[in-house]
Amino acid sequence: MLTIMPTTAPAPLRPGDQVAIVCPARKASHEELAAAVATLQSWGLRVVLGASTNVAHHQFGGEDEVRRQDFQQQLDNPAIRAILCARGGYGTTRIIDGIDFGRFGQDPKWIAGFSDITTLNCHLLRRGHQSIHGVMPLLFHQEGGADSLESLRRALFGKEISYAAPAHALNQLGTAIGELVGGNLSILQTLTGTQSDVPTAGRILFLEDIDEYLYAIDRMLVHLDRTGKLAGLAGLVVGHFSNPQDNTVPYGQTPNEIIQHYAAQYGFPVAHSFPVGHEPHNQALVVGRLARLTVTAEGTRLEYV
Repeated sequence: MLTIMPTTAPAPLRPGDQVAIVCPARKASHEELAAAVATLQSWGLRVVLGASTNVAHHQFGGEDEVRRQDFQQQLDNPAIRAILCARGGYGTTRIIDGIDFGRFGQDPKWIAGFSDITTLNCHLLRRGHQSIHGVMPLLFHQEGGADSLESLRRALFGKEISYAAPAHALNQLGTAIGELVGGNLSILQTLTGTQSDVPTAGRILFLEDIDEYLYAIDRMLVHLDRTGKLAGLAGLVVGHFSNPQDNTVPYGQTPNEIIQHYAAQYGFPVAHSFPVGHEPHNQALVVGRLARLTVTAEGTRLEYV
């Protein structure tokens, strides 16, 4: 039976702290990461490139054991105060059950990423630890992403953050307070019933995805709803559903319309078009942190309580 544990936040970063970049999923070269390293150094941080960077096993950042050992090493090293996942893709679920979070629990540090890294965000939340769903080093300097990068910096250094989104025709108005949970829809569905599964009741769920077929988005929403993930929500935040795919016979609904079909069964507030996901506007959200979601006719505001 899943239980909700009170969450704890790692200490904010300070200039001079050491951070590691690792590849728990897809590969990334040192050349690809050079600009991000320079940015982190400009924030006053010292950067370690893990053994899973600059190596490849097909699409992965090395074989499973290479990625697992690298993550474990950075997790256990008390000098490392944050672990930044270089990129998403696929692969974190292949190694998550082999990682020991025992020492981490005694001295938590920030772990940040999104997309496939939703696996880590949820695995940590299941154990009562906050983490950051935010832009990853490979995407630090994408055009139009300066605000997203700044939100990551503020989250890591413990600065105040709040977010706004414009009004949307499908929004459900209201106010909700709850811990943030969520991330990539396909990963969330994949985690259901595993040791990385997390309760959603009383929490604010946020969703995003990329390249998914419209019917598959519906199928995943059906699954989340049938497993009770939607019924007890405090609120729902709908981020980017980038580059949706369709079949020869059109599905007939947009991703937002599909999601709203299920959300409309319940009375919680719903905010569409929120800046989170696989787009340059990808604001850093602290998974597990208590937040207030306010959805009015004028727009949406999300702020930490």
